Amino acid sequence: MAATAATKRKGTNSGSDGMNARVWLYSILLTLQYGAQPLISKRFTGREVIVTTSVLMCEMAKVICALILMARNGSLKKLSKEWTLVGSLTASGLPAAIYALQNSLLQISYRNLDSLTFSMLNQTKIIFTALFTFIILRQKQSIQQIGALFLLIMAAVLLSVGEGSSKGSSSSNPDQILFYGIVPVLVASVLSGLASALCQWASQVKKHSSYLMTVEMSIVGSLCLLASTTKSPDGEAIRKYGFFHGWTPLTMIPVIANALGGILVGLVTSHAGGVRKGFVIVSALLVTAMLQFIFEGIPPTLYCLLALPLVISSISIYQRYPYRVKKKEL
Repeated sequence: MAATAATKRKGTNSGSDGMNARVWLYSILLTLQYGAQPLISKRFTGREVIVTTSVLMCEMAKVICALILMARNGSLKKLSKEWTLVGSLTASGLPAAIYALQNSLLQISYRNLDSLTFSMLNQTKIIFTALFTFIILRQKQSIQQIGALFLLIMAAVLLSVGEGSSKGSSSSNPDQILFYGIVPVLVASVLSGLASALCQWASQVKKHSSYLMTVEMSIVGSLCLLASTTKSPDGEAIRKYGFFHGWTPLTMIPVIANALGGILVGLVTSHAGGVRKGFVIVSALLVTAMLQFIFEGIPPTLYCLLALPLVISSISIYQRYPYRVKKKEL
């Protein structure tokens, strides 16, 4: 009996270690993708490329990659028996619609705030993600983890200062800054936290495959984007110049990289939660600074150097001190 129990514990520990290894692998790959994406996009996407066409092709690439991976692991065969429209809308439709609204609010805010203020306020989504994972999933954070989140936000603020300190405000009207700048980005941060928690709930509680969620959310997002082209400037440009105006074969490189990043986001959220994604995003800013130094000769700013130990400390603390349920005394 003792040997059997020990064998079970060993099996459980090895399974847990394997899962942790996969989570770390997904997180590192996603960090590298996020960090490299701005440089890849800048190098291989021409100014003439219509943004909406790039986004739509990215969503299509996500769907194709996710379907290939589903076919490979055998889950595609089960799809016809298990998939339902109601289940799909519950698990993926609502987060996709929330993300679409969030992106619209961010576009409004970005036009009415200087990049520094915008970037700093946008980091509050990390706090809202932690809040909604607690409300929806009852996922508690230890005191140390809460401290680690604040360290991460401090690092994000420093990186935002370094990025936006040289750029001026686009508006001097206080009411316009408040109602069309600050309020939209804060609402977008709340929506981002809610959508991330809902994705985590769908994958961990409803056992909705992260690949299937990628397919469903990409389709819903694409339909929303196509609907917006009826009156958007990008829609007019597509009708006037054609869908692939300004494209070259190399334009597909950032599209495919972004699509793979989208799949990795789903895997990280599914296995590690939305809060972990916040650590990835902030860490990716440091990767971008490093790659800019290596490939473009642009040295990292003082703010970036100050943020580096904060990010490393926050990740270390968050991993070392998880929330533990206190055992009741008999």
